[in-house]
Amino acid sequence: MVCLKNPILYLLLMPGTISCNAHKDEEHKVVEVTVVTVGKKTIPKYTEYVGEVYGKEDIGIHSRVKGWVTGLYFKEGDIVRKGQLLYTINDLPLRNNYDQAIAKLAQVKAKKIKDKAELDRVEPLAAMHALSLRELDQAKATYEASKSEVEAAEAIVRNAKIEVSYAKITAPITGIIGISKVYVGDYIGDHDSGFPLNVVSSTNIVYVRFPINEDDYLKFAKERTGSDHRILSTSVPVELILSDGTVYSQKGIIDLTNRHIDPTTGSLLIQASFSNPNKILRPGQYVKVRMQTAIYKDAVLVPHQAVNQIQNVYQVFIVDAHKKITPVTIKPGIKIGSSWIVDQGLKPGDKVALINNGAVTKSEVPVKFNIIHWNYDSTPKY
Repeated sequence: MVCLKNPILYLLLMPGTISCNAHKDEEHKVVEVTVVTVGKKTIPKYTEYVGEVYGKEDIGIHSRVKGWVTGLYFKEGDIVRKGQLLYTINDLPLRNNYDQAIAKLAQVKAKKIKDKAELDRVEPLAAMHALSLRELDQAKATYEASKSEVEAAEAIVRNAKIEVSYAKITAPITGIIGISKVYVGDYIGDHDSGFPLNVVSSTNIVYVRFPINEDDYLKFAKERTGSDHRILSTSVPVELILSDGTVYSQKGIIDLTNRHIDPTTGSLLIQASFSNPNKILRPGQYVKVRMQTAIYKDAVLVPHQAVNQIQNVYQVFIVDAHKKITPVTIKPGIKIGSSWIVDQGLKPGDKVALINNGAVTKSEVPVKFNIIHWNYDSTPKY
């Protein structure tokens, strides 16, 4: 240790000593950063839309007659079979109408028999000129009218019988039945004809309907080839993302697009169908629809942690062969998951430093770096 007895000399030497030490410390300063090597890869682009699930058949159960509900013969939320009895309605007034129609039919049939007998009596007498042709024509007309009355009465009987059958409401399809809107003791009147008593949904196959905006529609329409009128190809697989973030096990296909763009929303409705063997999907459920909408060949891809954005300027930091960092301005394309596609400014083989820890902020800084061989296949497809 050097002891300086002259304090003035000590003060004169001290700044130089501090400067030398600071310069020495800066010279040996090393910043450790993570570096990825840029490469090219063909990247598909996946787009997500919000969709709603519908049953392949969602059939509303309606009553064709009015009256008191006398029975429910199903368990709400259970599977019902086609033709299974669901509801009964008090059919006493309907049976009374049916009995009246039967009685009326009996009357007109009796009259028909009487008129036929009269015609059989008149015809031979008219042939012998014992009766006039006028009387014969009148007998024939009376008998023909009786036949028409019988046919009309038979039609009334058939209609009354059908109305009696309407008092028993059966399942139109096999499927899951919902919660009933009416119960035993409720009255179904004429004013109730507009709403369903219940709904039965066939869910072995379900439809998912989702809107796409007009810009997407124009893009898809321009990419069509030949005379194909379909906006989206049925060969494009469609995935569903459920509300818990999991991907549904079955892939679907596009089976139709709506005929028009909704003028209130500027969107076009698309429908995809999915197999539903485990009955996971239910009508009314909201899901995310994910499908491939583009593909980028030989795309230059970097993680978003490597891109520094200052207003409208995007930069990355390249590590050169001398372990120096140089900022480079790039032109980014679209985001694919947690990565950027770079349109200009990078080439395959460039080593780009990640800047998420804030350490890489200056150029010409010696670095100690770890090269990560980035797995492009691990990039999310959405």
